[in-house]
Amino acid sequence: MLVVVSGSHGSGKSTLISDFALSHPDWEVLPDPYEFIDLDAGEPSVPLFIEQLRIAAARMREPSTGHLLAERGPLDFLAYLHAMETLGRSTLPRELTEWGYDLTRLVMTTVDLLVLLPLNRVDAVSIGDDEDRELRDAMNMSLLELADDRHLTGCAHVAEIVGDRDQRLALLRSAIQRLPRESGDQ
Repeated sequence: MLVVVSGSHGSGKSTLISDFALSHPDWEVLPDPYEFIDLDAGEPSVPLFIEQLRIAAARMREPSTGHLLAERGPLDFLAYLHAMETLGRSTLPRELTEWGYDLTRLVMTTVDLLVLLPLNRVDAVSIGDDEDRELRDAMNMSLLELADDRHLTGCAHVAEIVGDRDQRLALLRSAIQRLPRESGDQ
């Protein structure tokens, strides 16, 4: 079974995944692709998001015999690229955009559950003043829009999860339990 937790920076992905992993040691956790990027990568940029999209896709296409919980998938970085264009910070060549969509579609065929952590006031997730709030909000909107596109998400079940820390964990467990049995046991 493959579960991907998606959301903008500062949406609570790492916390939710950590909480879930503590009580489910049989699940393998795939960390945020950003952890595999050179720490001197600098400000958010098109090349940075393209590299993370590539990393997210490659690791999700590797064979696995167990349950996987991935922090971010290609859809996240497609959303960041879309957000950069929306904000007027970049213009992507058509070929690059098509590559991103094609790769995301391909990889999403392996995903059983896509968990979205949309930004909202209820969750009380805060970020530092040094974070790019404009990009955060634009990525959130792009992610939610892209997640509605069944051509991109394929057969993956999609669950939006909101609430405090305990509520989010309970909702994630519930979403996994509701998956068809052929997706695997929890």
